[in-house]
Amino acid sequence: MPVGRNATLSRTDRPLRPPAVAGPWWRVRGEGWLAVLAGVFVLAQLALVPPAMGLGWDEAVYVSQVSPHAPAAFFSAPRARGVPLLVAPIASWSSSVVLLRVYLAVLAGLGLFLALRAWRGIFPVRVRAIGGALFVSLWVTMFYGPQAMPNYWVAVGALAGTGCFLHAQANSRDHRALWGVGLSAALMGWMRPTDAVWAVVPLLVLLVGVRRWRRPALLAALLVGLAAGAAEWVIEAYVSYGGLGRRLSDASLIQGGLGWHVAVADQLRSMGGRALCRPCGGAMPHPAVTLWWYALPLFAVLGLVIAVRARRTAATLVPLACATTVAVPYLFMIGYAAPRFLLPAYALLALPVADALVHLVGATSRSRRPFAVLLVALGLAGHLAVQYVVLDRTVQRTDAAHQDWARTAAELNRLGVSAPCLVTGFENIPIGFYAGCSSASTGGHNANTTVKGIRRTAGQIPVAVLVPPGGHPPRYARSWTHDRVGGLRVYLGPDVAREPRP
Repeated sequence: MPVGRNATLSRTDRPLRPPAVAGPWWRVRGEGWLAVLAGVFVLAQLALVPPAMGLGWDEAVYVSQVSPHAPAAFFSAPRARGVPLLVAPIASWSSSVVLLRVYLAVLAGLGLFLALRAWRGIFPVRVRAIGGALFVSLWVTMFYGPQAMPNYWVAVGALAGTGCFLHAQANSRDHRALWGVGLSAALMGWMRPTDAVWAVVPLLVLLVGVRRWRRPALLAALLVGLAAGAAEWVIEAYVSYGGLGRRLSDASLIQGGLGWHVAVADQLRSMGGRALCRPCGGAMPHPAVTLWWYALPLFAVLGLVIAVRARRTAATLVPLACATTVAVPYLFMIGYAAPRFLLPAYALLALPVADALVHLVGATSRSRRPFAVLLVALGLAGHLAVQYVVLDRTVQRTDAAHQDWARTAAELNRLGVSAPCLVTGFENIPIGFYAGCSSASTGGHNANTTVKGIRRTAGQIPVAVLVPPGGHPPRYARSWTHDRVGGLRVYLGPDVAREPRP
């Protein structure tokens, strides 16, 4: 006998179900696959990116804001305080790089799990697991996951926020989804406010411009999240940078002047493992290194075609639109490239691409399916091999550069340049941080002092001027005692107390 929607079945009317049987402990089901993927990602980071690898230039800037190891380095206009906040639980009391990297790797795995879980009910678990695996298998994701840098966290926030947005749009009473949208927007705003705005442009357009997508509570959650994340950056603009307009203008100048700059070729050149391609010249990497980059938009479009035919367009179109807007400034508005800039776009494209791959395999006939599976598996294996080679070379090159900084800093300490002290000149920010000194520049993007200021400081604490091979010391330092440290010449201020050499 049929019952109404609100009727309840009696105990005798309810269908009998066999008792749940716990499977073996090693059997993974449902969301457990996402946890396994996150765990593998954590272990892979620690295995492939040595936790002892020293801090990079930008990392030194971020960590110095909260570290007692060295005074805070100059904080230029584009930077935001999200990364210092992220690393503060470790860096505020410990100078151990290993501990910091382990902490960041674990957080990166947790962030990946939560971001993929936000898409529960939108894409099946196999699509989310494959999409997550595709994203973390990129050398740039593996390289920057355990680093004190903002781009991975913008990517995680964009992926999680877009999934929560689709849930909240479908069910206006889903308060967890509304909180997810707000917190994800805040995370992106803390890390990089300008990237956060670009990432949510399609969501704002839908909420404001399309009537059937209008959800006042969802719009409020998105805007409040953005405001909460960017509030510190905006307040700091008025306190330290002469206003919001001035800070945005300074940030644009530091990035070479935002405008029409086609940087697609620059991004391709950086795919070979160049952390920063500025200026970006030289030959293109081997085609095997960039093949995935060409295939990515093709599979994303295929995923959209599949979604349209299956009448679930929004689940694919929304992340594709967000991926496009967050990538546009780095492909067409700046005159240089860094592979980490596109991490948010890669994260948003991962699920549509995985959906396309799953559909291609599933759509083949039963007799040809093993061949399709083998073909996809071979393609992914080749992709993993290439990514590993690029990652390994990038890690070796980066680690060697960081060791050079550490050796130079140790030699400065031996020469008597120890805290409190000041380092200026060539690569003064990372070397100064390694030495436990302040850093200063009189020109360029990181200018934070004057020649008069350096002269005055040299009469109070040890000051070192670093000059690269072929370079010339500034006029005020030409009469100072000089020495050679590695390939650099070091000019020591008059207040340096030189210690006996071993």
